[in-house]
Amino acid sequence: MTFPLPQDDRWRQAHLGRWLGHAMRRFDARVLELMARDVRVPLALSHLAAREKVGAAHIHITRHLALAGDRLTDLAGRAGMTKQAMADLVAQCEAWGLVTRAPDPHDARARLVRFTPTGLAWLQAFRTSVAQAEAEFRAEVGEDVATVVLLGLEAYGAGGG
Repeated sequence: MTFPLPQDDRWRQAHLGRWLGHAMRRFDARVLELMARDVRVPLALSHLAAREKVGAAHIHITRHLALAGDRLTDLAGRAGMTKQAMADLVAQCEAWGLVTRAPDPHDARARLVRFTPTGLAWLQAFRTSVAQAEAEFRAEVGEDVATVVLLGLEAYGAGGG
């Protein structure tokens, strides 16, 4: 079965999902750029971030790992990733000294992923960098637009369960 080619296919490049994806990648890239310059981040991690070895995927651990620690399955679920993909990220972050795996005091078979002191410094740098990137966004698009975007995204994100 063949379909006629549409006369106007600009919609493929200019729809909400595409703009949201671009905006998220730009925001995450800016956060990582700011983190690479943060004095609280160990030099080795700064170099990894500056050389783009630390990417948006690693931000999932930063965003979703509870301060008290999490089982890998719970962490993966909150991040919307498979357990295997999260296990790979955790292993890399463990090698970099950001997290550690410790026995779960409530289940001898399970292990908890927890931030190390270096990981907590990384988390604080993340917090500062997110705040600066948000301020830059507000300055670029204006306070009113930024507020409407935030409210709209909160409402839309909350509706998806």
